[in-house]
Amino acid sequence: MTTIETPAPQPSGTLSPGSRLFTLASRYGTFVAFLALIVFNVAVTPNFLSWQTLNVNLTQVATIVIVATGMTLVIATGGIDLSVGSLMAIAGALAPMIFMGQFWQVENMAFAVALAFLLPVVVAGLFGLFNGLLVTRFSIQPIIATLVLFIAGRGIAQVMTNGNLQVFRNEGFQFIAMGRIAGIPAQVVLMTVIVALTFAMIRYTVIGRQIIAVGGNEKAARLTGVPVKRVKLFVYMISGALAGLAGLVVVARNSASDANLVGLGMELDAIAAVAVGGTLLTGGRANIIGTVLGAFVIQLVRYTLLANGVPDAAALIVKAGLIVLAVFIQQRADKS
Repeated sequence: MTTIETPAPQPSGTLSPGSRLFTLASRYGTFVAFLALIVFNVAVTPNFLSWQTLNVNLTQVATIVIVATGMTLVIATGGIDLSVGSLMAIAGALAPMIFMGQFWQVENMAFAVALAFLLPVVVAGLFGLFNGLLVTRFSIQPIIATLVLFIAGRGIAQVMTNGNLQVFRNEGFQFIAMGRIAGIPAQVVLMTVIVALTFAMIRYTVIGRQIIAVGGNEKAARLTGVPVKRVKLFVYMISGALAGLAGLVVVARNSASDANLVGLGMELDAIAAVAVGGTLLTGGRANIIGTVLGAFVIQLVRYTLLANGVPDAAALIVKAGLIVLAVFIQQRADKS
């Protein structure tokens, strides 16, 4: 008589080897990828371990991290912001127009430079608030609501500048990108401060817990008294303001503002950094440190390809692949 043995049921709380692998990949995959890219470049890429290479990668990644930090907050609430690149273009177009005297005659350059830092960030934040209003007041899906400024925002920047390249030289304004604080590039210091403040906000403040609650279960958050609409308005405003700040860094670094190019493709870099960093694209989690690591992975992928003779267009394919892989790993880890 043939007996059929059925495998003993797996004890509850234990994971199969496959599930355990996806869980580990979700938690530590970004850090492992970061280390693997460093090891690969040390072995293959000439002069990778040089101060010049470190400086190039830090200054290139700074704007990605700044924008991706705001994007993390938006995605943590279950939304998305496609307008960040266009808001960078608007802020980058507005700032030179202020200190170059295209609105009024500049009599006090220090005041004009201060205004060129402040006003574009405020304007970008207000555009972010507009995105939030479309999402909260008119109940438009975030991807559609932010698509409005993704399309129109760059057109606004081009109209502001008549489609012309603005070339300038202003040491006070360009300090944000070209200056150094204690030997560290100013934009890297700025990036670090923004990341530290955002991490502290998420970890230790009420608004941080509310952001996670809204993304985790919006209906339950509303029933427990969380001001869902105000939380969403806040994160879209912060995302817009940080995009504006990143736009200032870019134009200051280039000594020129081109509304056609500033921030082009930044939404992809920011979303990729957030996804690769472990923040769920469905909301309910905000991994700020993971976003920073994700941004470094994106930057190192681009640098590795360029340094080894691969066209920049190939980096777009790799970044898209990284997003798909990150989301796949997250979904499998959540199911386990």
